[in-house]
Amino acid sequence: MEHSLPEPIPRSVAWLGYGGLLPFLVLALASLVDPQHAKLWSNALFAYGAVILTFVGALHWGFAMTLRDLSATRRTWCFAWSVVPALLAWSAFLFSPMLASILLVTGFLTHYWQDRFLVAASPLPAWYLPLRFRLTIVASLCLMAGAFAETG
Repeated sequence: MEHSLPEPIPRSVAWLGYGGLLPFLVLALASLVDPQHAKLWSNALFAYGAVILTFVGALHWGFAMTLRDLSATRRTWCFAWSVVPALLAWSAFLFSPMLASILLVTGFLTHYWQDRFLVAASPLPAWYLPLRFRLTIVASLCLMAGAFAETG
């Protein structure tokens, strides 16, 4: 059984998804090139990362509500999982920059892992998982750069 739809990524999704990386890139770069204000830039970077991690968590809530092919167990798991990224994002603010970065990156990578399970169990578009992979990698690298800039 085919689990992915063959359509290409919609232009608006590409613009919005990749455009959402701009704050990650700008803030990470600013934290690296402006050591006098690295704390300001990296704090802004972590705040943005927390917001986006919360957003991607909410995707699973939406999938749980709308994907009809999900089993009851998978649907419950999606609802439950969808709140975990927000809890991780919020708790990142309780730690040092390095630990906050590690927590946010772990959240993004774990969420991508959950996306892989969801794609295997439902008919999501074929472009979804590759897009999520690219966005996850860039966001994670930027968060790590921000942590190193602030602690270095």
